[in-house]
Amino acid sequence: MGIVERGGKSVASRQFHEGALRVLRPHYLDDSGQVCYVVVNPGGAYLGADLFLVEVDVGDGAELLLTTQSATKVYRTPGSFAEQRMTVRLGEGARLELVPDQLIAYREASYRQVSHISVHPSSSLVMAEVITPGWSPDGGAFGFEEIRLRNEIRVETQQGSRLLALDNVLIRPPLVDVTGLGFMEGYSHLGSLVVVDPRVNQELADLLHSVARDFDACTGVSLTMGTAGTRGLVLRSLSNSTGELNRLLGACTGLLRERWYGQAPLNLRKH
Repeated sequence: MGIVERGGKSVASRQFHEGALRVLRPHYLDDSGQVCYVVVNPGGAYLGADLFLVEVDVGDGAELLLTTQSATKVYRTPGSFAEQRMTVRLGEGARLELVPDQLIAYREASYRQVSHISVHPSSSLVMAEVITPGWSPDGGAFGFEEIRLRNEIRVETQQGSRLLALDNVLIRPPLVDVTGLGFMEGYSHLGSLVVVDPRVNQELADLLHSVARDFDACTGVSLTMGTAGTRGLVLRSLSNSTGELNRLLGACTGLLRERWYGQAPLNLRKH
């Protein structure tokens, strides 16, 4: 998918899909010109050896909100893992909000998600994601085999490409007691918010951490500085509730939308 800005409105300049993934028709949630696309998996779930490829290019000055129709469900994957590979490119002054529904890994599921993201020093990226352990016959919270989420974010300048952040999450319950001290700390759900924007600073990190205190979750925020004034932050939250993490991340993204663009918090009305 390629998104460009035309006359104050973001539109798709190219769009292609085949296989298990589809995109619904575009929506405009307000009068800002930001376009919203919804990714749909008609098959309902990811299975063993499935490979999903997503490529998104947001052109100069364009704004895209990309979400999913429902949770990403990963069922048993005997023989081989399911995988999603995403490539994202943001042009000068471009903006991407990536807010999929939660990822649910069920018993004996193995899933890998690899994202390669290239940003311009003036572009803005917001990514929010929740990981939820799926139902298991024995009632255990961590019946899956593996979840690996890897985000590589690079800044593109005239001097070349520079690594800004390498965010790697790896959960392997059969090999490590993930419930204990120093890992999940007794919680079962993980929420992540990644923000890359030249307006990121310590004040914003402190503000987001303050917002997170109002929720039933354990939260931390880290900052990173990049080339050409590019800055990023990662917020991590642990909880025992998908709904609580969704509300927490929604409050944080809502603060950014209001503070930076004068937009209301997201209300995608999927349920």
